[in-house]
Amino acid sequence: MSRADQPSASSATSASSPLWSLGLLRSELLITFRRWRTLALLGVLAAVPVLVGIAVKIETSDGASFGGGGGGGGGGGGPAFISQISNNGLFLVFTALAATLPFFLPMAIGVIAGDAIAGEASAGTLRYLLVAPAGRTRLLLAKYATVIAFCLAATLVVAVSALAVGALLFPVGDLTTISGTRISFAEGLGRALLIALAVAASLVGVAALGLFVSTLVGSGIAAMATTVGLLITVQILDQIPQLDALQPYFFSHYWLSFADLMREPVYWDDLTKNLGLQVLYAAVFGSAAWARFTAKDITS
Repeated sequence: MSRADQPSASSATSASSPLWSLGLLRSELLITFRRWRTLALLGVLAAVPVLVGIAVKIETSDGASFGGGGGGGGGGGGPAFISQISNNGLFLVFTALAATLPFFLPMAIGVIAGDAIAGEASAGTLRYLLVAPAGRTRLLLAKYATVIAFCLAATLVVAVSALAVGALLFPVGDLTTISGTRISFAEGLGRALLIALAVAASLVGVAALGLFVSTLVGSGIAAMATTVGLLITVQILDQIPQLDALQPYFFSHYWLSFADLMREPVYWDDLTKNLGLQVLYAAVFGSAAWARFTAKDITS
């Protein structure tokens, strides 16, 4: 790192201010959420519940049931929820999250996280950010916080879109849990919010992985492609029976455990395993990203 990258004493003092750090985070959030790419990703995610809702509406227009029902668990949440959509539109929220979590949501997170550092390097703005000075650790934290904010925003976009479409196309009211008990619509909305938060939390490991990949390469496109490729590879490996001893350690293994929030009482075992696994991935790949970024020679 050249002398131009080393901040002066006065600018370093300014950069250490909490308000300056908040300003950096605010700037990163505004830049990320104003990009056409980000808006396009959110638009695609919002369209998925619309397509699912219309498909179910057409399929059940003659009074027939959709999907065949059945109980659900961590891995069967999608089919169990989809069979209930025509009875209660709130189930479209759960179905849409189950449909987007295996691919669409992590792909979107991978694009944003992979571009976080590598995109700045390829655009020639990373060196400028460090001259500002942001400080490498502070900049990396701001980037990661921005990706986490996108995780939450993307999940809520899916949930809100599904809730709106479900209320428009299907009846809403009291609903039946996977366990067969009845809960009020208000409690169902609370469960939907908890499920959305659980899904967002399931993506923090992917966010850290994408950020780490972003520190390794100097091209935003290469970082995004590598991150998405890793996501697909891990999920393929998670379906191979011969790897069942390793699968509980894959970050995607417990993703669909959010379905257990629709049990009565709630089954917390897989939910807590999923949260612990995401924290572990965030710690490992976040530390690796920090180690790589703080030692990296910034030339662009």
